[in-house]
Amino acid sequence: MANKTSGDNRTRSSFSIFIVVGLCGFFYLLGAWQRSGFGKGDSIAMEITKSGADCAVLSNLNFETHHGGEIKTGDSSINTKVFEPCKAKYTDYTPCQDQKRAMMFPRDNMVYRERHCPPEEEKMHCLIPAPKGYVTPFSWPKSRDYVPFANAPYKALTVEKAIQNWIQYEGNVFRFPGGGTQFPQGADKYIDQLASVIPMKNGTVRTALDTGCGVASLGAYLWSRNVIAMSFAPRDSHEAQVQFALERGVPAVIGVLGTIRMPYPSNAFDMAHCSRCLIPWGGNAGMYMMEVDRVLRPGGYWVLSGPPINYQNNYISWQRPKEDLKKEYDNIVKVAKLLCWEKIHQKGEIGVWQKSQDADSCRSKLEESQATVCKSNPDEVWYQKMETCITPFPSDGAGDQLKPFPERLYAVPPRIASGSVPGISVDAYLKDNSMWKKHVKAYKRINSVLDTGRYRNIMDMNAGLGGFAAAIYSSKSWVMNVMPTIAKKNTLGVIYERGLVGIYHDWCEGFSTYPRTYDLIHANGVFSLYKNKCNLEDILIEMDRILRPEGAVIIRDEVDVLVKVKKIVSGMRWDTRMVDHEDGPLVPEKILVAVKQYWTVDGGNTTSNQ
Repeated sequence: MANKTSGDNRTRSSFSIFIVVGLCGFFYLLGAWQRSGFGKGDSIAMEITKSGADCAVLSNLNFETHHGGEIKTGDSSINTKVFEPCKAKYTDYTPCQDQKRAMMFPRDNMVYRERHCPPEEEKMHCLIPAPKGYVTPFSWPKSRDYVPFANAPYKALTVEKAIQNWIQYEGNVFRFPGGGTQFPQGADKYIDQLASVIPMKNGTVRTALDTGCGVASLGAYLWSRNVIAMSFAPRDSHEAQVQFALERGVPAVIGVLGTIRMPYPSNAFDMAHCSRCLIPWGGNAGMYMMEVDRVLRPGGYWVLSGPPINYQNNYISWQRPKEDLKKEYDNIVKVAKLLCWEKIHQKGEIGVWQKSQDADSCRSKLEESQATVCKSNPDEVWYQKMETCITPFPSDGAGDQLKPFPERLYAVPPRIASGSVPGISVDAYLKDNSMWKKHVKAYKRINSVLDTGRYRNIMDMNAGLGGFAAAIYSSKSWVMNVMPTIAKKNTLGVIYERGLVGIYHDWCEGFSTYPRTYDLIHANGVFSLYKNKCNLEDILIEMDRILRPEGAVIIRDEVDVLVKVKKIVSGMRWDTRMVDHEDGPLVPEKILVAVKQYWTVDGGNTTSNQ
C-alpha cells in the first residue's frame, strides 16, 4: 500500500485521500503513509478521529435491551449542540396531529383530523421523553395480546369499549382479547367468515387496508393468515388506538378519510375493510368509495360490516330510523355499481364487493353511465384533494397478473414487466434485489440480533423498489416502506405488487405516528436526498421521536454527509459508530450504525422550555 501511494500520489493532501476513499479507507491509507515515511496526519484526520470513527467490529454497541442505568450523553465534541429533553407533557406528541392545532380547523368532512403540521418557527427542537416506567414491548406474538400499561397509560378505551371486548386492563398490562364491535366472538372467527369468500389461504390476498381500524385487532389476526394490513384511524377521543396498534406490533398510522387523498398508490391493495368505521360511504356523492376504488387493485375486495348492511333486521338495535339506513344503503349500492363492483356475498351484517377485473367491460359500463373519469395522476396524492370521479383502470394491466404470496415477493412486478416505471428495467430490478440481499447480509454481521425478533416494527425511510424489506423479510417483523414525495422515481406501487406495504411522506414534516413506534429505522440516501431541501437536524429529531429507547438506526450514505449527521446525533443520546461499505474502504458510501439510549421522563433533566 505504501508503494502505491508514492510517485505522483505522494503529493496528494490527506484531505483529498479522505474524499476519494472515504472515512475508514482514509485511516488505512494514512497509517500506511506514515509507516512509509510520507507525511503525517493533519488536523482533519485528528478531528475525524475525535468524532469516534471506528472501522472495527461494533462490540461496544449494545443492540440488546437492558433498561435503566444512568442517563448517558453522546460524544462531547467541541461545538456539538446538545438537545435537551422536552417537557413531560410531550411524551405522546405528534407534530402534524397535535390536538390544540387541530381545533383551529373546520370540523366539516373531518378537516380538523387531517395533517396540519407546525410552521418552521413552531417546530420543537427537543427530544421527546419516554414515559416513566417505559419498557420494551413484548415480543411477537405475545405483543398481539399484551401491551405494558406504562407504555400507553390510557384507560379510556377499557371503559368506553368494555362490552365490545376491545381491551382490558389487568395489573400492569393491557390485554387485547381480539374482540371488536362487529366481531364479538373474536377477530379470528370474523376472519374465518371472510376467508370463506375471499381467497386468503392461497396467497392471492396479501395486502389489506383497514379504514378506521380501532386498536387494529383485524390486522393483528390477519397476520397469522399471511395477510399484512395497513391500518389507520384518526387521533380523536380514543387517542391511544393507533398507539396501541403499534405497541402490539401491527402496521398502523394516524389518518382519516376527510378531504385529502390517502397516502397510498393506486391499484395497490388486495382488500379494503371497514367495520363500523363511521365513514359516510354513501355521502359526498360517493367520494370516499371512489377513493377506496383508487387504491384497490382490479379484482380486489371491499368488505363493509355493520350499518347499513342488513338494516332491515338491525335498525331497532342500532337505534336508527329504518328510512335513513335504507337511503344510506341504496347510495352505497348505486356508487358500487358505478365503480363496477359486484356484490358477491352478504351474511348477517357483513357485505363483500369485488372490483371488476374486466377493464373493457367496466369501461363500457362507465361510458354508458356517463360517469366522470379522473384526469389527474392517480399516484399524485400528497396533500391532493379527493375528487368525485372514477380512477381509470391501469392501461398496462398493473396488478392483474400478480403471483400469489410469497412468490410475489421476488417475482417481477407487473408495473416493471410492462415498462410503466420509467428508467427501471427488469434487469435493473433483479440487480437491485441482489444488491439488497448483500447489504442485509452485511447488516446482520454488524447487528447479530437483526433477524431474531428483537425488532418487530421496522421502517425504511427511502424504500426504492422495496429491496431492503424483501431481503429482511421474516414472519417476526414487518417493514413500513416510505416513499419520499421528492424521490426521483415513484415506485411505491411496485412495493405493493411485491406484497409489501408502504406510504408516501415528506421527511421535512413529522410522520403520522406516535412517539416510540419503531424498533429499527433504515435510512438509505435520505440525507443526501434532502440536502438543501430542509434542515437535517429536523429529520434526525423526528427519527428520534419515532424510535423506541434502545432501538437501532442504520444510515447508509456518502461519507461527507454521514460526518455531518454523526456530529448532530452526538448531542442526541445516540451511541454511534461508522463502518465501511461491505465492498471495502475504497467505496465512498459508508454506514452509520446507532443505538438510542434508554432514558425516561423521570430519569434526568426535563426542564426544557420547549
